[in-house]
Amino acid sequence: MTAFFLLLCSTAVSMLVIPLACRIAPRIGMVDQPDPRKVHKAPVPRVGGWGIVAGALVPLAFLGYSDPLLQSFIAGALVLFIFGTWDDARQISHWPKFAGQIAAVALVVFWGDLYVTRLPFLDGDALSPLAGQLFTLVAMVGVINAINHSDGLDGLAAGETLLSLIAVGFLGYLTSARLVTDLALVTIGGIIGFLRYNTHPARVFMGDSGSQVLGFTTAFLVVYLVQKAHTAASAALPLLLLGLPIADIIAVLYQRVRGRMNWFKATRNHVHHRLLDLGFSHYQSVVLIYSLQAGLVTAAVLLRYAADLAVVATYFGVILALFALLVLAERSGWRLAHASRVRWASLSAWIGGVRRNASVQTTFVWAIALAVSGLILFAVFRSGTVPRDFGVLAAVATLLVLLTIASRRDFRNLALHLAVYVTVAFATYLLTTYPEGASARQMAGFGAAILVLAVVLGVFVRFLSDERFGTTPTDYLVGFALLAMLAFGVLGNQNFAASALLRFVTFSVVLFYACEVVIGYLKRWRSVLGSASLVALMVVAVRGLSTGI
Repeated sequence: MTAFFLLLCSTAVSMLVIPLACRIAPRIGMVDQPDPRKVHKAPVPRVGGWGIVAGALVPLAFLGYSDPLLQSFIAGALVLFIFGTWDDARQISHWPKFAGQIAAVALVVFWGDLYVTRLPFLDGDALSPLAGQLFTLVAMVGVINAINHSDGLDGLAAGETLLSLIAVGFLGYLTSARLVTDLALVTIGGIIGFLRYNTHPARVFMGDSGSQVLGFTTAFLVVYLVQKAHTAASAALPLLLLGLPIADIIAVLYQRVRGRMNWFKATRNHVHHRLLDLGFSHYQSVVLIYSLQAGLVTAAVLLRYAADLAVVATYFGVILALFALLVLAERSGWRLAHASRVRWASLSAWIGGVRRNASVQTTFVWAIALAVSGLILFAVFRSGTVPRDFGVLAAVATLLVLLTIASRRDFRNLALHLAVYVTVAFATYLLTTYPEGASARQMAGFGAAILVLAVVLGVFVRFLSDERFGTTPTDYLVGFALLAMLAFGVLGNQNFAASALLRFVTFSVVLFYACEVVIGYLKRWRSVLGSASLVALMVVAVRGLSTGI
């Protein structure tokens, strides 16, 4: 199974499972109620973890792994999922939670035989097998709790973990560690599907069933990468790969010990809480933390072969600077002044007038709809080869969409909406992976058209859109991911800037955002974008089934 299908499958499973789980959440008590420590004001289902776990584990069944290590990981993830679901439904105490975490990690350490022996600043295997097993048990449980406790704002824990997994997956790719790349990809897909419902204001929370499994997965991959798959890398690299959640949980424990508080009782002194108290909005706090985490994991790739001292100094330099600034701001009484922004009154008034002009909005959106439709059709007609599995999937998708439209009027929009996104993914992947059907000039023209479309989208979102469409912290994650792919590719000497993967991701992201704008603003989007998507799916089906390989 290719990376494309792994990511697509895990994302689809996650997006399908979460709405189903939300329906039963109130019946089994899995609803998060507001309280003074939390930032949400209304009850929210705590079943996002079901989608994340299903999205990660279901594709693994098709990968053909049979070694005890992966089996131990799956067993451990299921143990944590069960204990996490129990906690989400019944609010169990910290001791049963610790028991579940220890049991899950013990499976990996003693059955999968994965444990730490290399330590920073020490040559060779510094730890004996028993010492390494005990150290790994404590460290992985610590990471599970760090990710679990960072789940305090919409999209925060998921986004931080996603950034770590991008770096881990890339390092696994460089060392041909298939287990690392595959497991990172399916977990990323599960997170992407979850973030579809978790962007502020969230419609669903991941709960302990999701956050504990994410912490366990990240810890598992980092240990395996540094201790087995990429032993040439610095032994201190986990600090940068795990990033801010580790420092945050240590700082919180320090404050609890210093204040003689219960170590295990939740408090409002995490980094995200402190940013909110300083006047940063939910949106700003999440983006700031994403930025710090993105910087740390990027440094992990840059410094993967650096001396342990350089890695440790970089990590603690960033972390100490962060907490020094927080303490300085808190002690000085500094608060972010939202009202102090300087605006040009005339320009603001002009933009407001343009925004209220419905004809200008409609013109922009129709232009975007026509451009996207043309690009999709060009991609499916000009791709050189259509594999048979694409043809089969496209035929099935076309049949399902047509049957849904014919049988249930209520589901027409949903069916066409799904067809649009599937078609965009298929079209861009086929054109960028099998470009021999298009000339170099045509491919350059396609890329230029995508760039122009991106500029038009930027103008529309910044100056013409209203509350129906705007940027979110998830959009920043997408930007970070694209920049990381470009930077990692250059650093990895993979000529990534010109690679099919980068073009596929870039083209898809721009077209996905364009589709969101069209569907959100244009009432008659089905006549253009929906029709073009159905035609494109039919073309892929016919080409794949007739001449596919």
